Amino acid sequence: MEKPFLLHMITPEKNISPFDANMAFDAGWDSVIPYTNIGMDEIQGIVQDTIFSRSPSALKRTGIFIGGRDTHMAMDMIEEAKKHMVPPFEVPVFADPSGAFTTAAGMVAITEKALKDKFSEKFTGKKIVILGGTGPVGVASAVISAKAGNSVLLVGRSLDKAESIAKICNEKYGSKSVIGAVDSEKKSFLIDADIVFNTGAAGIQLMDDELIKNAVNLKICADVNAVPPAGISGIDAMDNVVPMKNSSSGCFGIGALAIGNIKYKSQHDCLKLMYSCDKPVYLHFEQAFEFAQKNV
Repeated sequence: MEKPFLLHMITPEKNISPFDANMAFDAGWDSVIPYTNIGMDEIQGIVQDTIFSRSPSALKRTGIFIGGRDTHMAMDMIEEAKKHMVPPFEVPVFADPSGAFTTAAGMVAITEKALKDKFSEKFTGKKIVILGGTGPVGVASAVISAKAGNSVLLVGRSLDKAESIAKICNEKYGSKSVIGAVDSEKKSFLIDADIVFNTGAAGIQLMDDELIKNAVNLKICADVNAVPPAGISGIDAMDNVVPMKNSSSGCFGIGALAIGNIKYKSQHDCLKLMYSCDKPVYLHFEQAFEFAQKNV
């Protein structure tokens, strides 16, 4: 009798995400085992109970998923989990807190392709502004974009917080070119932006018609907000690289459902890779982006 595919789902929150659980089953995992309210000091015990309870061959049907809502804690938990593997007793680990890593990957991948298809330009050397950028999706998209060779302004309501998170992006994740900025001054730095990502809270508009009209270099706007009003005025959740009527620069808009379609495929691929790979993998936003690029 073959061993079942077991996915151990860890979160610092009081519940695992139903979205992630559904995704895991749909990707082929037989069972999902939740671990909630988990702190960093508990990772070693969970990892080693996981790896030492099955033979190396059965561990190929075993994985660890890290959820929660905190980008940095999720990344730290990956590193902590990796530290306590004892080869050949080792399993794959995938972090996607709040689905943020795969959402960011989907958004950036669609934007990269749209830039090539509509403007014959590469996703490098651009000025990218990320509105509501201090959350998990903003951080992941900032790092992916900066590592591609773009300059990135990560915008938040507090300059101190935005600068602090930009520093983490650069020093912890090696992105180098992320700069913190404050929302109250966005009029001045949106004027010459090439690309704008909205990753702010649902139902809050962060870029209105006037800001869009005045953005003379604007090529692509992408909005992860699916709740009215749009985070970027003129973008519908269904828009999939659609000309924005309120743009004076010929900008194209990308809505939340188009982004979500690629996010879904990328998360599915990451979850499937965990039990189909020859050697254990450690997956986060960078690997999710590679899958997203293949799915657009």
